[in-house]
Amino acid sequence: MLDDNLKQQLQAYLGNIRQPIELVASLDDSAKSQELAALVADIAALSDQVSVRTDGTATRKPSFDIRRTGTDIAVTFAGIPMGHEFTSLVLALLQVGGHPSKEPQDLQDQVIALDGDYHFETFFSLSCQSCPDVVQALNLMSVLNPRIRHTAIDGALFQDEVAERKVMAVPSIFLNGEPWGQGRMDLAQIVAKLDTNAVAKAAAAISAKQAFDVLVVGGGPAGAASAIYTARKGIRTGVVAERFGGQVLDTMGIENFISVSHTEGPKLATQLEAHVRDYDVDIMNLQKAVELVPAGADGLHEIKLESGASIKAKTVILSTGARWRQMGVPGEDEYRNKGVAYCPHCDGPLFKGKRVAVIGGGNSGVEAAIDLAGIVAHVTLIEFDSQLRADAVLQRKLHSLPNVTVIVSALSTEVEGNGEKVTGLVYKDRTTDTVHKIELDGIFVQIGLVPNTEWLKGAIGLSPRGEIEVDARGATSIPGVFAAGDATTVPYKQIVIAMGEGAKAGLSAFDHLIRMAPADAESLAA
Repeated sequence: MLDDNLKQQLQAYLGNIRQPIELVASLDDSAKSQELAALVADIAALSDQVSVRTDGTATRKPSFDIRRTGTDIAVTFAGIPMGHEFTSLVLALLQVGGHPSKEPQDLQDQVIALDGDYHFETFFSLSCQSCPDVVQALNLMSVLNPRIRHTAIDGALFQDEVAERKVMAVPSIFLNGEPWGQGRMDLAQIVAKLDTNAVAKAAAAISAKQAFDVLVVGGGPAGAASAIYTARKGIRTGVVAERFGGQVLDTMGIENFISVSHTEGPKLATQLEAHVRDYDVDIMNLQKAVELVPAGADGLHEIKLESGASIKAKTVILSTGARWRQMGVPGEDEYRNKGVAYCPHCDGPLFKGKRVAVIGGGNSGVEAAIDLAGIVAHVTLIEFDSQLRADAVLQRKLHSLPNVTVIVSALSTEVEGNGEKVTGLVYKDRTTDTVHKIELDGIFVQIGLVPNTEWLKGAIGLSPRGEIEVDARGATSIPGVFAAGDATTVPYKQIVIAMGEGAKAGLSAFDHLIRMAPADAESLAA
């Protein structure tokens, strides 16, 4: 099951197991059960701390428990956790085996203190880059707290259950049999949702902080670069982010980040955060900014947060990034995650053998259609313009696929459904004004980005498209407030450009600070 390279790597990791574990497999006569049997046998052969049993009685087959021998500490995988979930498998083996987690101890203590019985089930797909965060967080929780159990389920292998539970997007989380959450969540987000007092505690702690020299709003590539550059100048730096990593977390393959031939978004996001934490930067994660109050008599700008907290700073760097643009048609919100999706890599496997549409004829839309064509029965690509805008090489590949139909000069007007899931898409032919309906099961929206700046309207200069207007130094219409990345008017929304602009904004903020009034400069030097 595992090649020699993976076996060598895994053997090195398994050397960190401190307490014996057993793999308890529940199998049937299927080919996938044979694969799982081979996988657990391979793992057990790499460490004398791991044993295998094949007498499991779980209803889902194939599945297996990773259990600390002689205890109730266990995690369960229903399926074969390879692909993006292989890291989840490795971490589960280590943590059930007593190897400590790298999560902050105060966060682990919150998990241990949770009162109640929680049985979580997470539906994932092996191609989903958002799923491992959820799977790994809930696995760790089940190791830390004996009243928490978690089963990670490969939706592609258990299609009947996916249909019965109406799962149309991953990750989908069920708690005690009821829908509980969807989309990427890390340990801190899950704990905050379970521990209602956590938000108030965090808000109080943030409000009590002294004013920063530089406050970075946003934790994507631009924000990370800004924080690193200002922290290296020795000035007091804080970062407030709704989710550290930003849109990079939702990016699959990255092949144009100079000097790195290939990486993936979640991996890069982890590296960004680790690099920022190398410096004395105060990271306040899971905090959404809702208002900017420009500096008053005290010379301090104020950022108000959704949690009720408020932070002040001598300078501010806005790097709030962008998000996927929506169609803005009736039915889109109603059927979000019920057939309307925005991540073909994550949710594509759930539509195996079905008919789907892709909205958008740029690179992202055409790439999505190409990827989906290998999974689904048929793809219809809908483009508003009279021609596709994707690179020629992508268009040639798209037109070579037999199960793809391309419709141009089409305006999507409505998402139709039966109350539970998408059943079709209505569009108008822009050349004839005729209305058409396509019967399908899923719609993947790939029509570009919209800046996360609604909360700044009326407070700062924005372009007609809602982007923060900046000059060559990253300065905004407010002295002492700078901006960088996809939320600004700087063209070409690319990771490498966002990082460069973030570094520039950080240097500009430092330059602004050292040119302040002498009294302020002396306090900065102190």
